Amino acid sequence: MLTGAIDIVVNPLTARIIESRPAWTREFHTTKIGRDAADVQSVSLEQMLAQMDEAGIAHAFLISCKLGQLGTPGAWHMPDEWIAEAVAQYPDRFSGLAGVDPTEGMEGVRRLERAIREFGFIGAHTYPHWFELAPNHARYYPFYAKCVELGVPIQMQVGQSLIYYKKRPLRSVARPILLDDIACDFPELKLVGIHIGIPWHDEMIAMVWKHENVFIGTDAHSPKYWPASFVQYLNTYGRNKVMFGTDFPVLAFKRTVDEIEALGLRPETMTAMMRDNALRVYGLGGDTS
Repeated sequence: MLTGAIDIVVNPLTARIIESRPAWTREFHTTKIGRDAADVQSVSLEQMLAQMDEAGIAHAFLISCKLGQLGTPGAWHMPDEWIAEAVAQYPDRFSGLAGVDPTEGMEGVRRLERAIREFGFIGAHTYPHWFELAPNHARYYPFYAKCVELGVPIQMQVGQSLIYYKKRPLRSVARPILLDDIACDFPELKLVGIHIGIPWHDEMIAMVWKHENVFIGTDAHSPKYWPASFVQYLNTYGRNKVMFGTDFPVLAFKRTVDEIEALGLRPETMTAMMRDNALRVYGLGGDTS
């Protein structure tokens, strides 16, 4: 069993969060993703840690996700404070990522800075499709500049979006090739394209090969279905540019790790993807096992 892994994309599901989230999120996880209803009803931090332990996952990055502009159908924002409380309770097991809503302008930029400076968050996160604003849109640029100033990465979903809330279908606005504009304009910015970029994963591979500070997160897609070109890239010259994630509860911790181990990747690939790359990219340094 692999030990000491770092999961860079995790959505906690405590009772408080479940009560606050829109009802469509539960339907999405069960009908679209296929998780059992019991798995997404309520998961305490302690229960989540037990699941992580079973999978050999030592550390998780928790997202204060922002799903759309508040006031639009189906939108929801998790308070940064809730993630900060979880990190304060288990600082050796959790780190925080601040959700970004590009429509919030400088108020949102100040909120991001507070999360990093006061709450100790280690990066930012955004869902471009929820705002139907491509990631190279000007409204993101103040957030990118602030991430560079603070020295933290930003991760974002790339690839297609699904139908999350049936009353508001969302366009797939984040093709990986669009990261080229951002990386050229902000070469110091560490950009993490999560969800692999499927079905445009070859574009994502091209971006991480071209740009020193662009990386891939493996979350949200079961490893047994990963495209062959991505597995080949990961297991060869791309091993230092890919980081493990689940997007829990979209993927279960143990099943995801088991499927990765079944791929038969090289030992040096496993070490880099499952742990070392996250330590380096997010500047964690010391031991998190």
